[in-house]
Amino acid sequence: MLRMNVNEAGAVSTEATKSKQPQSSNQAPKDKLQDYAAYQLSVHEKIWSIVVVAALLFAVGMVFYKIWLLALLLTIPAYKAPKLWQSRQINRQRTLLKLHFKQALYSLSSSMSAGRSVENAFREAAKDLELLYPGGSSDMIRELEVITTRLEYGEPIESALLNFGSRAKVEDIDNFINVFVTCKRTGGDLIEVIRRTSTIIGEKMDIQQDISVMIAQKKFESNILLATPFVFILFMNFSAPDFMAPLYGTPLGIILASVGLGLLGLSAWLIQRFMKIQI
Repeated sequence: MLRMNVNEAGAVSTEATKSKQPQSSNQAPKDKLQDYAAYQLSVHEKIWSIVVVAALLFAVGMVFYKIWLLALLLTIPAYKAPKLWQSRQINRQRTLLKLHFKQALYSLSSSMSAGRSVENAFREAAKDLELLYPGGSSDMIRELEVITTRLEYGEPIESALLNFGSRAKVEDIDNFINVFVTCKRTGGDLIEVIRRTSTIIGEKMDIQQDISVMIAQKKFESNILLATPFVFILFMNFSAPDFMAPLYGTPLGIILASVGLGLLGLSAWLIQRFMKIQI
């Protein structure tokens, strides 16, 4: 009986020891780490985006045609609305990640210049971002916590950063990680490299923000220009309905309205292409 109790106690102790051992980050499921090149839409987002875009297209069709069947046919492209909303959300989360990454770089540079180790510099960067974004709502804070956790489990800093870069898929982050890993492996001046790299990437991001601010006014003006034809048509319908009557219900009027609507859509597409500036 005594031997059996000892064996059972040893088994329980062994199981308790195994349960207390931290799970290696390499064994953790990858789907728990966020992929910034993807965004999973909820059912509510899919339905809402389709409804909003379809309602907008239907209103445009009624303004140009005043025939509900043609206006209904114009709502067919609304099925692509979830994909467009998904792309917008991906760009939004990656833009925020780039902004917070720039702030983390400044913290890393100052911490390592003060004599802290690489591991402690990443921990301090997470603490600094928590001061800027209380509640841990920043994706960059969670990524820094993941990196420091991997370091506590004995994983090399290079592997943790490469994993983060493979999920972020942001050019500036990839450039920093490549420089960091190369310098770490070749034994270069890591502090100076991080300082200069953070400065260059920070200046690049500042230029991108300045360009975004400069073209924001132009985007607003372009939206006003795109809305002007609709306002003009509505004004003419209310002020001179007899003058606009030949445009509706006749084959020639439908063709002219379709050509005008197509040219307006082409103008909107060209404006979006011109406003998309890559650095």
